[in-house]
Amino acid sequence: MSFKSLALASLLALPVSAFADWQLDGGASAVNFVSVKKGTLAETHHFKGLSGAISDAGKALLEIDLASVETNIPIRNERMQQMLFDTAKFAKATISTDVDVATLKALKPGQTMAIDVDVTVDVHGQQKAEKAALQVTGLEGGKLLVTTSAPILLNAGNYELLEGIEKLREIAGLDSISPIVPVSVKLVFAQK
Repeated sequence: MSFKSLALASLLALPVSAFADWQLDGGASAVNFVSVKKGTLAETHHFKGLSGAISDAGKALLEIDLASVETNIPIRNERMQQMLFDTAKFAKATISTDVDVATLKALKPGQTMAIDVDVTVDVHGQQKAEKAALQVTGLEGGKLLVTTSAPILLNAGNYELLEGIEKLREIAGLDSISPIVPVSVKLVFAQK
């Protein structure tokens, strides 16, 4: 048996978890949220700064740089950073959960599975459990695509963000800004 064959056989004999550490591809991923003002005017925004990983132990973590909020209006970006998120004090939001790494590793390219998970959302110093309906798809090269099959509905009141929403409403001269915020994700993880 040649050295290459022996090395390949040795790699194939390793447990699944030896290959199961994935890193988020921030450039290929997206976290979007919708704000509704005046009762009927909805706008989609996103964050440009995303990082995260799925560990060998099955810990999945997504970190969102709140200062990277993008609303396509620079002054609104600044106001959200300062008045809503208070990024000087709370720079990041995190979403975490536990996953079955062996099941994820077994996904072949193009194969998809739907999962319902409990995630822990940490925003503005407040941690809450939320339900998430996700679709996980195996991609070429051992990558994973994780998307929401339904938006995650976050109540800003659960994260002490109502005061910030009220400040934004006042400065923009609006009748209302909804405290219910639909969030959707498209996350691409690549094996290290």
